[in-house]
Parts: sequence; C-alpha cells; structure tokens
Amino acid sequence: MPGDLRVLGACPLDCPDTCSWVVTVEHGRPVSLRGNPDHPYTRGALCVKVNRYLEHTRADDRVLHPLRRTGPKGSGRFERITWEEALDEISVRLRGIVEEHGGEAIWPYLGTGSLGYLQGCEGVAGRRFWNMLGASKHYLNICSGAGNSGLRRTTGTAAGMDPENFALARLIVLWGTNTLTSGHHLWKFIQEARAGGAYVVAIDPIRTRTADQADEHLAIRPGTDAALALGLLNVVLAENAQDEEFLAEHTEGWDDFREEILRHPVERVAGITGISAEAVHRLGIRLARTRPTALRATHGLQRHAGGGTALRTIAAIPGVTGDWRHPGGGIAFSTSDHVHLAVDRRDDLLARPVRTRVMTKLASQLDDVKCLWVYAANPAGSSPDANAIKRQLAREDLFTVVMEQFSTDTVDYADIVLPATMQTEHMDLHAGYGHLYLLWNEPAGPPPGECLSTTETFRRLARHMGMTEPSLYDSDVELAEQLLSSGHPSLEGISLDRLRKEGWVRMNYPRPFAPFADGFPTPSGRLRFPPAKEAYVPPHAVRAAGSSPYRLTLITPASHLFLNTTFGNNPELRRRAKDPVVLVNPADAAERGLAGGQRVRVHNDGGEFLADVEISDRVAAGVVASPKGRWPKLTPGGANPNVVVAERDGDMGRGPAFHDNLVEISPV
Repeated sequence: MPGDLRVLGACPLDCPDTCSWVVTVEHGRPVSLRGNPDHPYTRGALCVKVNRYLEHTRADDRVLHPLRRTGPKGSGRFERITWEEALDEISVRLRGIVEEHGGEAIWPYLGTGSLGYLQGCEGVAGRRFWNMLGASKHYLNICSGAGNSGLRRTTGTAAGMDPENFALARLIVLWGTNTLTSGHHLWKFIQEARAGGAYVVAIDPIRTRTADQADEHLAIRPGTDAALALGLLNVVLAENAQDEEFLAEHTEGWDDFREEILRHPVERVAGITGISAEAVHRLGIRLARTRPTALRATHGLQRHAGGGTALRTIAAIPGVTGDWRHPGGGIAFSTSDHVHLAVDRRDDLLARPVRTRVMTKLASQLDDVKCLWVYAANPAGSSPDANAIKRQLAREDLFTVVMEQFSTDTVDYADIVLPATMQTEHMDLHAGYGHLYLLWNEPAGPPPGECLSTTETFRRLARHMGMTEPSLYDSDVELAEQLLSSGHPSLEGISLDRLRKEGWVRMNYPRPFAPFADGFPTPSGRLRFPPAKEAYVPPHAVRAAGSSPYRLTLITPASHLFLNTTFGNNPELRRRAKDPVVLVNPADAAERGLAGGQRVRVHNDGGEFLADVEISDRVAAGVVASPKGRWPKLTPGGANPNVVVAERDGDMGRGPAFHDNLVEISPV
C-alpha cells in the first residue's frame, strides 16, 4: 500500500483483549507492528506471542500455494497445484457428495484461529455458501459453551461487567483465570484498583504467575468452584451481609437458594474444595464486608463436568451481595453478549433444516461425514480424544479440505490445502470479548504467494460452482456494512467509514457501566438463582476417583508462549518453551519414585503423551498440570495432552472437559 505509513488493525486471536495495533508500512511493505498507544485497553502493549506476529507472517514454512495430497493421509506429502485445479477438484467432489449422500454429509469445521466477523468464527465466513449446499451446521462449543449457558440461566446473558471497571473494585477475585498469561491488559486496571486499596485473590488449582502477584492464592480442587461459591455465601449470610433490598427487587428463587447455601457450611466446603476452612471463612468475610467486589472468571474455569453450573452459581454471588448494582461490582466472563452486530447466518438459503454437529465431538460424529472442511482450526492438535480424531482423519473415504497458513498436524491429513491470508493481509471487523470496543483491521500489505482471504475463497468457489445467489458475492466492505446495520442503540453513530478512519470505537455504553443495576435481561427482569440441588455438580474426576485406576487429575492450562496451537511452529517461541513439562506435587512424585527432569508417560485409556517432570508445590497433591498448545508432530512422542482428554460433555452447552480427566504418570 504505497503512501501508507501507519495502518490500524486488530489482533484476530482467541484472547479477550482483542488488541488494537499499528503497522508501519514503508514502500508498500509492512516493516513493524506494535500495540496502539491510543487504544484505552491496549495502551500500546501486545503480548509476548503477538509481538512476533509480523515475523510469523514471513515464516519459511508458510503455505503459499494450493496443494494436493500425494502420500498416505497423515504423511504431509503434497504437490503444488493451481487454484483452478484445486477449485475444479473441490467442485466435483462437493457435487458428488451432495448428490450421493446429501449436503449434511459435509461438515464445515470452523475454529477460533480468527475471531473476525468477516474472516473468522464470529460471523459470516462461508455460512451462505454452506447453506446453499445444505451442509451440516457447526456448533462451536470448544471455548465457552458451558459458561455462556450457565450465566444465561442466572442473569439472562453471558455479558457482565465492563472489565475496565475493575479499577473501581475494592475486592478482586480472579477465579480460574491466569490474567498475566491469558488477557494481561486487565492487569493495568487491577493495578489501578490496588492503588486505591483493593485486595486481590486468585482461586486456581495452579499457583500461576498471576497467583504469584495476587495478595492471596487459594488452591482449589479442580471443578469444585460452585461448592466454594456456596461456602462463601454461607459466610455472607452468617454475617447478615446480604443485600435484602436488591434481593427483593431484582432476584427470584432466593428462598430456595438460601436453603442450599445453608447446607454448605465452611467445614463441609473445605472438605469438598481442598481449601482450608480458615481460608474459606477469611475470604467469605472479605466478600461480606467489601463493596464493590469484582469477580473475573474465564474459560478454563468451566472446562469440567460441572462447568456451566459453576458459572451459574458464581454469578449468583453479586446477586446476594448486591454488587450488580455497583460500578466495579459483578462478574466479567465475556463481553460478547454486549455486541449487537447484525450477524445473519442466512438460514433462509437452506432448502430444509439440517443437523448440527458439535465441534468437540469430531471423533465420534465423523462416521457419516464425507467431506470435512477445516478453517481457522487445527483439530488434530486442539480437540479432545486426539488419537480417535487422527484415526478418523485417516479414512480414505473422507474428503478433507484445509484452509491454512501453516502445515499443521491437521494439514497432514488433508486431500486439498488452500493457502490462507493472515491478519495483516485482509480486511476484518472485530469486537473483543474482554472489552467494549469495535475494531477495524485494514490490510497493511498484499498477501504473499497465492494466499486468499476466507471470504474471497468462498466467493471464488461459489462462482466456480455456478451458484447464482447474489449475496454469495458480497464484498468485504458490503459484509461489514451489513454487520453494522442492526440498529441497536449501542452502535448508533458507528459507521464503517468512521471505523476505517479511527481504527476502533467504543460501543455506546456509559462510563462507568453497571449493566444490571436496574434489572436483568430475563423474562421476569430478575436474576434467577439456581434451584436447590442444582447449584453444584461434582467434577468427573471426583465421581470416578473410587473406580478408576488413574488417580491424578490433569489440568491443561494455557501456555504463556502459544495461543491454543497458534505459534506452535514458531522457532523462537518453541525454543523458549523448551520441552513439555508436567507439574507434579512432591508427595505424588515421591509416591511414584519420580525425579525432577525425568521423562515420563502421562497416560490413561485414551493414550499417552511424554513430558519432563517438574516437581513443584504449584499444584496440590492429586493434581498435575501440563500446558496445551504444542503441535503433536513437533513434540517428543508425537502427542500433546489432548490424547488423554475424553470426548465428554459437561453439564451445560455441551462444554468440553479439558480439565477433568484422570491420568497416571509412569517413567518412560
């Protein structure tokens, strides 16, 4: 883009912060990328991963041309072909599958590699094309299905407080979230609160880098969060600190829920959670006496059998204390439900209703699928029951197309690979799920090789297949204008021209923002407390402990150096990450005769992965932890922790159970 010196864009990756960035362009070529200092949330800083993004776009292993498989599935052997050849083969195969098996035999498998409303999982990418074919729908539940469902049952929406209002809080509880690794921009607002005297508590099975910086860390037994919430509220009631006015005016089901709270005294909760009764009581007293209290609970918290219930019950806490009425009080899980773009999935283009396939059920729901089309996803490295997924991907009767930027483990099983653009090479519209800003991403340079954006790929394929539906050919600008046309008051005055000029705009929400001070978006307008006996669902690991030969609960937290499997092939980040490790408590290591640095097998009936032991009290006895995000083929033993993660639904929203699996550890 000759003449452009400063191009505004946005990070597309699966992180709540959705940073605004600035690309410096010289002679039509991007030469540097940094966080936008003018953006109120980004404030000039990017994370350690995205700092290398521009370098990543120029990596030697970038996929630059269409490819056709030449070796066995899984071998990663391909030959270069033209776009015309790729579209010819794809068109013939898709038509044949629709004619012989019906459109539902096609599964468009879209992940969170980009959160863009044009190119990524949040919006319109490919949906019109797939509806014209009658393909199966895709339920993207891998991140937040359980938590969203639980919150909506309590407050009517998964949206909560504005994270910027953490600066106003006087008690901050970071519940199952490692802020300094996954969404570190919130920390600035936490620091502002601390300057005003706020106390910070981290509740996490692992003593993370965030827990190290908190005033207090409570090492909870994985999956018992709802029980802790009930125990804390038991102390609030004992202190007579419930907000009776708020309860009377803005909640329903209180009498029933109150009885359930009383059935969870501190001593009982201590036995369930593994946190001492003294620590539960101490935090309960703080909660009773401190307004406003801000709770931060993110996606790791709800990846177990009772994940939806956990968020449902935790969201009830500010209903009892009345914190929902105060700016700086409440819970922040995701701000996505505050975004009211006109996302039209164009179901009117379907000839008839079609089935929905579940993202985390890839291994078990592929049996009758004849075409798997993967974009913005790497299921061979990111989804549960990874060994079973690879067995399915190896089927010769499964036609697999992968749109990708790099040769991931999933690409190795593809029949056709289509080269995809990266964020600095295409247009996109973004909204963070950790703040209240819309952002526009302007391309800073042309795509390398023959890479195409997701939207352009589907336009070309539709044209190649002779489809005549006009909306299939809408330009990116037209799609963005449609998204902004919802008429919702939060978008008033936000035009595409303004976004492209300014780069980002805060949606029309007040400062400070207390979304539920006067009511909730439920049918009754009231917060709905969980019914008695539905306020805590024990994790699978607790329920299966007596009958399973495996005795250690595995946690697979986010890596500080990879984002899901994005950057898993970056040489510098891989060098810094070193070989995989598994954190083991000293008592568990001694019982198994394990030594620090020893290579071990972490295994169960699903499979095994290799890691080096790190003996540490950062995990409690009975809990082990090994970060996610590595590419299996670039990892010792050729597997990552997803081989031991069962393809099991949680209690709500079909949420996956990445942190609720029993394993054992044995020397290699």
